[in-house]
Amino acid sequence: MRIEKRQGYEGTGPGAITPDGCAVELYARLPVGSEPDIITAAVPPAAHILELGCGVGRMTHPLLDRGFAVTAVDESAEMLEHVRGARTVRSAIEDLDLGETFDVVTLASFLVHAGDIRVRRALLDTCARHVTAEGCVLIQREGLEWHSDVPRERTDPAGFVARILSADPVGDGVNSVRAEYTFPDATWTQTFLSRPLTPAAFEEALGESGLRVDRYLTDDGMWVRAVKG
Repeated sequence: MRIEKRQGYEGTGPGAITPDGCAVELYARLPVGSEPDIITAAVPPAAHILELGCGVGRMTHPLLDRGFAVTAVDESAEMLEHVRGARTVRSAIEDLDLGETFDVVTLASFLVHAGDIRVRRALLDTCARHVTAEGCVLIQREGLEWHSDVPRERTDPAGFVARILSADPVGDGVNSVRAEYTFPDATWTQTFLSRPLTPAAFEEALGESGLRVDRYLTDDGMWVRAVKG
């Protein structure tokens, strides 16, 4: 299975680079954030979770530790090599059709902001196709002023600096975003396309795929619980 590099997406630095510009070694180094706690608080215990865009398993492994069953999907074989204890599926998210449904579907990493509207619709259709009628879809959105507050940087307690260097308009409401991660021994960059979405535009996009907001899970509005209907 060969997946072509995505146009407008680039990555630099040591090790394998995925079609959307993610560096596998970088993501293997990044610490786990608050995401597993947010998910755990929003879903039933022992739910079966379909994790779309699992990467190296930064969220997968904590969710498994909390007693969830996880089916982890990623288009990168190199990413999936790092995932342990979960059922893994190699596929582009927009092409996925497992013929089954799950209690919970997650779409993290700001994937809902795909620059191509057709890709965004396909991502959300995949979410709707795979969630049970009573289940939920958990989506991570970009924060307020995410594209306008640039350049910016954050020093992580783990010992690296994460920077958003630029977010430059490339037409049709899409920005080309350039990020950089600097460790004492290596630096990685990633360039990707992102379409800013107001809450109204986000909710409209959900509706096009038969989903609606159930509630916002965080005060900043970055994590959302959506349901069918």
